Amino acid sequence: MAHNFHFRDGVRMSVGTLSALPVPAPRDVGRSTARVAMIVAPLAVVPLAVAAGLVGYVALLVRLPPLVGAVLVVAVLAWGSRAMHLDGLADSADGLGASWDRVRALEIMRRGDSGPMGVATLVIVLGLQIACTAAILSRPWAAVVIGVMVCCSRAALVIACASGVPAAREDGLGATVSGVVPRVVVLGEWVLGAAALCAVCLLAGQPWWQGAIAALAGVMVCCAWIAHCVRRFGGITGDVLGASIELTLAAILVVMAAG
Repeated sequence: MAHNFHFRDGVRMSVGTLSALPVPAPRDVGRSTARVAMIVAPLAVVPLAVAAGLVGYVALLVRLPPLVGAVLVVAVLAWGSRAMHLDGLADSADGLGASWDRVRALEIMRRGDSGPMGVATLVIVLGLQIACTAAILSRPWAAVVIGVMVCCSRAALVIACASGVPAAREDGLGATVSGVVPRVVVLGEWVLGAAALCAVCLLAGQPWWQGAIAALAGVMVCCAWIAHCVRRFGGITGDVLGASIELTLAAILVVMAAG
């Protein structure tokens, strides 16, 4: 019975953290619940992925230029996640750019206001996401491809919360979820993610191995990001988790947008 409670609370925690969907608050936010929340993250955002894909499909249906459709898709993703991942990306960039001192960097990240580094990083990453999404929208089955990429990008959380990854602070989301995901689960989830990307590549008339390369790019970028943050901050924070999602999505998009 306790396992059922942990699973139910984990799903609630995942959906409530990763999307703007109204869900009941989890009764327990311990590490068992956090483990479930991080593992089911790709499935927790299925409604958001479907919404993004539908917006892209409708944009093409009414003959909007692909670039306009791409802006709308990225806007839906930002709105549907309450822009929390983007906020984490900006705060992390400000922390990394402000000081080599760990304590000062974490304090800057906690403030929440965006400085030049944060703003510049947001512009670059969002511009990259929009440009790549526009290229994908010009291809068959674009809505399905977009939805699968959104779900796969949330598997960044199992990398960020893999066993052995520490928390930068003793409190906050990072402390709750750090190190909760067994590494074998990380491998299994990304193998499934790569298979899904390969499948949609075939559906869209692209070589299947492009999906495998896209998954590998997402893993490499996420691992590099987490390793860098552990060196600079001493571990992960909620901001680092949000940034890992946006950077992983950008890496997947770049490869999937290639001709």
